[in-house]
Amino acid sequence: MSLDPQTRERITGLIETNQVMLFMKGTPDAPGCGFSAQAVQILSGLISDFGACDVLTDPEIRSGIKDFSDWPTIPQLYVRGEFQGGCDIIKEMYATGELHQVLELPVPEVTTPTISITDAAAEIIRGAQQQSEHAGLHVMIDPGFQHQLGFGPVQPGEIEVQASGFTVYFDRDSATRADGLLIDLASEGDRQGLAVSNPNAPDRASDAVAALPVSELKTLMDAGADFALYDVRAREEWDQARIPGAKLVDEAVAEEIGKLPKDTRLIFHCHHGGRSQAAAEHFAAQGFTKVFNLVGGIDAWSLEIDKSVPRY
Repeated sequence: MSLDPQTRERITGLIETNQVMLFMKGTPDAPGCGFSAQAVQILSGLISDFGACDVLTDPEIRSGIKDFSDWPTIPQLYVRGEFQGGCDIIKEMYATGELHQVLELPVPEVTTPTISITDAAAEIIRGAQQQSEHAGLHVMIDPGFQHQLGFGPVQPGEIEVQASGFTVYFDRDSATRADGLLIDLASEGDRQGLAVSNPNAPDRASDAVAALPVSELKTLMDAGADFALYDVRAREEWDQARIPGAKLVDEAVAEEIGKLPKDTRLIFHCHHGGRSQAAAEHFAAQGFTKVFNLVGGIDAWSLEIDKSVPRY
């Protein structure tokens, strides 16, 4: 479908009048999806002001920007008139320092953190490592000091740390929050798992988003418990693999979630837990009181619960 000339002119005008222009769902103060929230979080951490267009309130722009950029998803970022990419590309550019350069900002040096892994924790990690096709352990620490651990391919710009015989990878922001990190073994009854102690984490009376292990999700499913499971990955990832009962979040589903009772138990997942953490925080900020992020995402589900679910 050809782009309506008037819509093209409006989009061009927005891009020309804003050195940094983000086409997003919602507004910077109230993003309408987890992907837009991540893009806003990155940009807000680098610059004090940028242009934003809420496509949810403008159907013509919403449809037109996809044709204009020849890019199928939103958010979309333009800097000085040049299209940069969507959420995942923005994240990768930020991780490698390329986004700083595009914005003509100095690329900050990241000091390699010192971390520790106890022998007991190392044994647990080693067992999980043997079941993974990737040897590198990735630790993500979000701004709320929620920790996510998992195995996966090395991403551009990641900081490499050696600890107890493991190669541990951090993205740039996580590395700045990780110095002094301790990964230990935690036991509760007959159950054992990893516990992360981070001296940099601020004291918190409570977390808005609770971490939910895949084993506990399986228990909820088996018990027929009342909850809503949402998948915030991209459509192409959904087509590759999915957790039974999960609902893929698009604009319509996001609107449905917003209308649910605030005490609805919401569980979000993605591939490894990073994107779903952002989505969970978004809905927690809207007043939902029972919000969970699935630890390790669908990859942990495939490894620990249902090996028939393909890994990718």
